[in-house]
Amino acid sequence: MRVVIQRVSSASVLVDEKIVGNIDRGFVLLVGFTHDDDIDDINYIVNKIKFIRLFDDNNGIMNIDINNSGGSILSISQFTLYANTLKGRRPSYDKAMKSSESKTLYSEFNKRLRKEGLKVEEGIFGADMKVSLVNDGPVTIILDSKEGCYEKN
Repeated sequence: MRVVIQRVSSASVLVDEKIVGNIDRGFVLLVGFTHDDDIDDINYIVNKIKFIRLFDDNNGIMNIDINNSGGSILSISQFTLYANTLKGRRPSYDKAMKSSESKTLYSEFNKRLRKEGLKVEEGIFGADMKVSLVNDGPVTIILDSKEGCYEKN
């Protein structure tokens, strides 16, 4: 599972010219799944997102997490995070999980974020979305559960 976190001062997502998600200060999450991802990957990433300190304290040090910042999350499904560009000029997405499976995991991911007390807005899975954001910093972090320190059973 891969998630790109972008710290933003505002963000929105449109589908068919209608705003379906909108936040002020917080994170935009671009979320992708690969073939062997499961609930362990989701739990690992949710924990990282909940506690990662990317907001400045009074001394200008990134020392505050999303909950304590009062921020929200705009979650966007993004299978292209698993693009393979090693051969040719057109990316291959063979490492991305099939849509039907990743839709279930994406839904569970957002549920888990909410269960942790985080405020979450979403795009529409599989839709053609127009995402607008004002990147704050900029601060952009890539999380990959396969690079995490937990072991799969």
